[in-house]
Amino acid sequence: MAFVVRVMATGVFDLLHPGHVYFLREARKLGDELVVVVARDTTARKFKHEPITSEQSRLQMVDALKPVDRALLGHEGNIYDILDEIRPDIIVLGFDQIHNEERIIEECRRRGLRTDVVRLPRFEGDLDGTRKIVRKVGEWLALQKGPARGARANPRGDGRATSRKRKRRA
Repeated sequence: MAFVVRVMATGVFDLLHPGHVYFLREARKLGDELVVVVARDTTARKFKHEPITSEQSRLQMVDALKPVDRALLGHEGNIYDILDEIRPDIIVLGFDQIHNEERIIEECRRRGLRTDVVRLPRFEGDLDGTRKIVRKVGEWLALQKGPARGARANPRGDGRATSRKRKRRA
């Protein structure tokens, strides 16, 4: 039987974006199998933010991605307990994940695992973070509520808005 290098990646994966795709593609390149642990809502609240999408929705989205061989929800409580279940050879961290590499290695050794930890470099892109997407949507919504709302362009071209209400013909 051939030795399979199992890679584990973790994250909230709230509002999937190109940074997530980069993270998972690069993680997949490091081994033969990519197992992705999607953070529980409670874990997301504790370490990052209130999730916008539910843990089940996030799990379905991540599981459908091409680089992912298997996706599962993390454990409630101790985030390291899932190591016993997955038994990864490599754990991949994103550049902005708050996890401490030394602490992860210590937890792995305590469980009899000889896991390596790799932190990926920053991905630069337009909407490469959930907060950037939220900010962009907020800006878009603000534009929709601008002064022209409730009025339509004036076909006469004199700069005055015309009412949306139409007069009834008699």
